[in-house]
Amino acid sequence: MKASERKELTDFRTIFFIPSIVPLVASAVLWIWVFNPQYGLINTLLSYIGISGPGWLDDPVWSKPALIIMGLWSVGGWMVIFLAGLQNVPVEQYEAAQLDGASSWQRLVHITLPFMSPYFLFNAINGLILSFQFFLQPFVMTQGGPAESTTMYAVYLYQNAFQYYRMGYASAMGWILFVVIAIFTFILFKTSARRVYYGGS
Repeated sequence: MKASERKELTDFRTIFFIPSIVPLVASAVLWIWVFNPQYGLINTLLSYIGISGPGWLDDPVWSKPALIIMGLWSVGGWMVIFLAGLQNVPVEQYEAAQLDGASSWQRLVHITLPFMSPYFLFNAINGLILSFQFFLQPFVMTQGGPAESTTMYAVYLYQNAFQYYRMGYASAMGWILFVVIAIFTFILFKTSARRVYYGGS
């Protein structure tokens, strides 16, 4: 690989990873501006092509898609893990498969994906746990609104504990959350046992 190509690759890695090191509160405040229906960046760009943008965080229909778009912005952490996995795939396997006449698709299916399967499992478990605990962004950006469309489980737990002062109820919700996460994680481990390839095992 040429020096210029390595520099371009490093630049792209940096661009993708920077959003994941921005503090969550700061990024949430930034996205409040991006999603502003009057002078936000997205609706301003849409207006240039003649589209009247939605209310985003003010609209119950668009509030969840707005949070999904914001989540896609910070994929740098996942990218680093997948990149580490790709670098651990043995080059000798590709060379041997190519000599045997394997196509690019066959090399992807029979070499890359099996060696990447532990990283897929790791990211799937992390994503599962973080999705159940999704709190900070909807709380900072919408406080659970509009019309409770972004009142996630963790937001509702916080409201019961520190706004309504129903500590017993919030504690029970916390234990339920723990049990549900443990069950889903166990199921994910069990169902993926035959599909995950760990090096020489």
